[in-house]
Amino acid sequence: MPFKPGDVIVANVQFVDSAEIKRRPAFVLFEELGSVVAAGVTSNVGMKGIPLSRDEGMIKDSVIKLNYIFTVSEDLIISRLFSATQGKRRLVFEELNKRMAGLRE
Repeated sequence: MPFKPGDVIVANVQFVDSAEIKRRPAFVLFEELGSVVAAGVTSNVGMKGIPLSRDEGMIKDSVIKLNYIFTVSEDLIISRLFSATQGKRRLVFEELNKRMAGLRE
């Protein structure tokens, strides 16, 4: 199944500091050659990030963590929950651009 930027998915993710694989939600940034680059999503709303609410489709109010970006094979994606609104996709794009502005210099 092709995934689009802004899709919110559930995937089996291996954490960097552990061999353990956990089922976690993620926000798709882009898909290429069978791999999906995504930002992690957490239900810990005290963390810094972009809010993603139950009204938008999440099971719990959550946060998109732009400081936690990873690549996952499409084979490890369990489901697509919903697609974020254009406004939310634009906000993610703008925030990522701010963080990467140093690449232009």
